[in-house]
Amino acid sequence: MRVNYFISIFLACIIFVGIVSVYKLFFTKPTFVYVKVKMGQGLWWANTAKPSIWFVNNLKKGEIEQSLTGEPVAEILSVRYYPWWASGQYDVYLDMKLKVSGNEKTGKYNFKRSTIGVGAPIDLEFPQAQFSGTIINLNSTPFKDDLVQRNVYLTKRNAYPWEYEAITVGDYFFDGENRIIEILEKKAVDTIGLISDNFGNYTAEQTENKKYITVKAKITGKKVNNQFVIGEDQVVMLGKTLNISTANFTFQDYIVSKIE
Repeated sequence: MRVNYFISIFLACIIFVGIVSVYKLFFTKPTFVYVKVKMGQGLWWANTAKPSIWFVNNLKKGEIEQSLTGEPVAEILSVRYYPWWASGQYDVYLDMKLKVSGNEKTGKYNFKRSTIGVGAPIDLEFPQAQFSGTIINLNSTPFKDDLVQRNVYLTKRNAYPWEYEAITVGDYFFDGENRIIEILEKKAVDTIGLISDNFGNYTAEQTENKKYITVKAKITGKKVNNQFVIGEDQVVMLGKTLNISTANFTFQDYIVSKIE
């Protein structure tokens, strides 16, 4: 009798689990959220190596991560990437759709048994690539970035002549979704320095083989809290150097002198 009692409890547990599983599988409506992920080690305060171009090329829009039962749990909606100070590495941002469990009223969600939110690490496994990242935004509906364009003037003093020659009007950089910078105009003048004699008199002297370069570029970004932002976290403001490149040139030590 005692053995039959334990067998009955065991069978009851199996039936209960089966009923719950069937209910979740066929009757529970799945919950989806939309997140922006910055690729990296996963902890936002950790400064780790950024992916190289070979890894970026293996991130494909439309890729789907599946569960063990074949259900889609994550989908890449967009991939955007920006060069990191001419290092051959990139800041990579992905818009993603995730299947989650949790409470919509409280806004707390679990993805693959881990609680997610802004600043939380996330691990993803797609057929072409496996990586970690940090969630930088979360929403219950798809993201809609209202992009704006500004004409930004970049200047550099004491630049080499080859820099001016290498800058090409019409050159641009494509981030995977949009052209974020396009060169509209360029001009240069010889750099002039002042030298003084023993009596405090100053005279102008041309600095050998150096130029003062001004570049006008059309930059695409978005307005965040009254600031113009490239990508997700690079603020464009007067007096600041920008981490930007075109397909054929990196603007090293160029300063923002005007925004219109």
